[in-house]
Amino acid sequence: MTSTEAAAIALQDHAALWSMGEIRASDVVNAACDALVTGLDTPGLRVLAACTRAEADYDIHDLLPEALNELGLTFYPVASEAGQEAAARALARRMLAGELTPREFTFRIHQRYGHELPLTERLAVFDDEYDVLEYGGRTVDQVDAEVTAEARRLAAHPHVPTEPTDTPN
Repeated sequence: MTSTEAAAIALQDHAALWSMGEIRASDVVNAACDALVTGLDTPGLRVLAACTRAEADYDIHDLLPEALNELGLTFYPVASEAGQEAAARALARRMLAGELTPREFTFRIHQRYGHELPLTERLAVFDDEYDVLEYGGRTVDQVDAEVTAEARRLAAHPHVPTEPTDTPN
């Protein structure tokens, strides 16, 4: 994977996590800056990356959809099922990168989506299993291994375009 592909995936993940209330708008602006540094460049991405932390909370609603569209990425409306699935996939990638433990990952998924989101139902069940480990015959390592396998399945990401769909002026 090229650095621009990785930056596009990271920006897409940040956008999905922001739209589901998982991260702050300033985190998305930081991802936009990182994307510019790796060579992704569109007018909307430049404007998004130029936001201050104070501006980000107010301006991201207007700027993010345009910046993603110019890059051929998807903006997920707040609380949409597709957005929830994209955020779950982004959290899976974070867990696999070591930013979350398997237990933290399942807890966040279960807390956010309960047993309602079909894509993450197994993770909610694993979170329940962590809660009753002392009463069963399984170990934390066994559940961690299954959570990690499920995270790998979720983290499989379709190809993200690395070329902008609109040319800069």
